[in-house]
Amino acid sequence: MSYNKVEICGVNTAKLKTLTDEEKRALLIKCKEGDASARQELIDGNLRLVLSIIQRFANRKENLDDLFQVGCIGLIKAVDNFNTDLDVKFSTYAVPMIIGEVKRYLRDNNAIRVSRSVRDLAYRALQIRELLAQTADAEPTVDDILSYMEKNGESHTKEEVVAALEAIVEPVSLFDPVYGDGASTDSVYVMDQLRDEAAGEEAWLESISLKEALKNLNEREKTILGMRFYRGKTQMEIASEIGISQAQVSRLEKAALERIKKQL
Repeated sequence: MSYNKVEICGVNTAKLKTLTDEEKRALLIKCKEGDASARQELIDGNLRLVLSIIQRFANRKENLDDLFQVGCIGLIKAVDNFNTDLDVKFSTYAVPMIIGEVKRYLRDNNAIRVSRSVRDLAYRALQIRELLAQTADAEPTVDDILSYMEKNGESHTKEEVVAALEAIVEPVSLFDPVYGDGASTDSVYVMDQLRDEAAGEEAWLESISLKEALKNLNEREKTILGMRFYRGKTQMEIASEIGISQAQVSRLEKAALERIKKQL
């Protein structure tokens, strides 16, 4: 998907207008007075802000039109709820509102479905964490969140809160880039950082040696070992299928395994 498209949801992004802080302030005051045209002008004048924010989610492979619409919902909420009495720039208030709306959309549309009750608990815990962070000197812990919940008559265990917070974390794709200099051939992906401790270089080399040893077996020996160890058949079943005695199957199997062991 291209994140450089000019037209999004029927809007020509190349022609998006911008407003000065003074113009925004004047329009916000008119909005509070019920001026619908001022509200629309304020929304149109901040669509470029929405566009810049959704670019942050480019690596999520989400539909750009959908993200833009969701971001506009956050923008509209910011317009309708902004307090003109505060000495705060509109963009300072709108940015987290837009980001929050987009993140909420991504969580609710996660490929891994999470129950509503678990999501609600996770969002409640995040809300409390943000609230506590405003007055705390350090990042609030799960115990701090639980303590706040208990004081407000909410009963949850530590395990429930931790599980809920982990449930809404967006899963990481093995093909997500960890580092890249712009050239896809030089990018480092998540899968490049993984290692199987049970299958290190020694196991890898043993696998290569085993394949080489199997190449030296004749077709009948390969067939017997394949049926015996990959298809789980007994020596009697193998004998019946290939038309020899069970004793012959046993001798051929034993001889083939001995040769493999010597080569390994």
